[in-house]
Amino acid sequence: MVITDAFLLDLPKTDLHIHLDGSLRIGSIIDMAKEQKLKLPSYEIEGLRELVFKDGYKDLNEYLHGFMYTCALLQDPESLERAAYELAWDNINENVLYLEVRFAPFLHTNEKQDIRRVLEAVDAGLRRAKREYNDQLVRQNLSSPPFEYGMITCAMRMFTGGFSPYYKQISEAHRFAPHDTLYGLASLELARAVVSVRNETGLPIVGFDLAGAELGYPAEDHRDAYDYVHKNFMKKTVHAGEAYGPESIFQAITTLHADRIGHGYHLLDEDFVNRDKVKDPAQYIKNLCQFIAESRMTIEVCLSSNMDTDPSLTSISDHPFRLMKEMKLSTTICTDNRLVSRTSMARELRLAVDNFAMTTRELKNIIIYGFKRSFFPKDYRQKRIYVRRIIDYYKSIEEKHGITTEAVNDY
Repeated sequence: MVITDAFLLDLPKTDLHIHLDGSLRIGSIIDMAKEQKLKLPSYEIEGLRELVFKDGYKDLNEYLHGFMYTCALLQDPESLERAAYELAWDNINENVLYLEVRFAPFLHTNEKQDIRRVLEAVDAGLRRAKREYNDQLVRQNLSSPPFEYGMITCAMRMFTGGFSPYYKQISEAHRFAPHDTLYGLASLELARAVVSVRNETGLPIVGFDLAGAELGYPAEDHRDAYDYVHKNFMKKTVHAGEAYGPESIFQAITTLHADRIGHGYHLLDEDFVNRDKVKDPAQYIKNLCQFIAESRMTIEVCLSSNMDTDPSLTSISDHPFRLMKEMKLSTTICTDNRLVSRTSMARELRLAVDNFAMTTRELKNIIIYGFKRSFFPKDYRQKRIYVRRIIDYYKSIEEKHGITTEAVNDY
């Protein structure tokens, strides 16, 4: 049965792993830069695509180059709100009905805005788009489920004082502290701040994440922060297995209580196992995968992003998602960075369908997994009602396109 682009576009979708600063509209970058008098390599859309936000990248450093511009622009409430608002609508326009936007608040705090203001600004943009779209559904008597969203805040595995005013301040205040201690202090401060803001304001801060350089910067450094959010009933995801191997994913699970894993790209790679510590890498990976499978821990798979950052991955069809799918691991397809990887959820699903021989049943399961494994901001009863609406709506889209699929696997 042919899975068309129109069908993929119409389907209700989630994006559970999407970075705000990697997903701006390129035209908005130019507008903001002119307003803020920030120098860009080009002030033309095609020029920026040729020089910064490319079709492909030679390595991770080139991939990350564009963030120096996007982060520099997102240093005031108005810019943060605009970026969040536009990102929400970009997703709504391709029927992404549930979105979890992640960002590192301490990269945006400065003399103009404290962490609470950063969080409020991002929420304001997302909330405005949600209100506009959901009001439109009511006015037009449309059957689509409403748009919902949550925010995930990112701690950094490592940083320098040059990352932001906050990181400069904490680095100077603790200049004699070992680096691992310093990184942990910043993460714990973020954990305390976001739990406090969530509790005081009711903002939909649904998760805590650990991002940044993975190799050489272990999860252990951030144990206290994750213990804190864990004890305060906040969900946890961790970038793990993106630049390091199965042991990093093991640490995310056992040390940081991860509910989901971001990327998990090297989960199945024996070459990334430290053989001085692990005598039987194959058995180690098998046991780790068994635990992930049994616990229904979802892996946030980012196909285009991994292709962009790993020069050795020359074909999407060689991505370990193929093996994850065969092993029946719980996965969800995500964009990571819409702008930097020049992608969208519909495009990522197209890549998955075309390169991994996905059936309509597998496609349905993986999309519904996204809704079921989300860190939904409302109570469990409301989440179940919402997911049920999504499943019913999904069926109506199948009928519209003449597609018949068995019932979704509820396991």
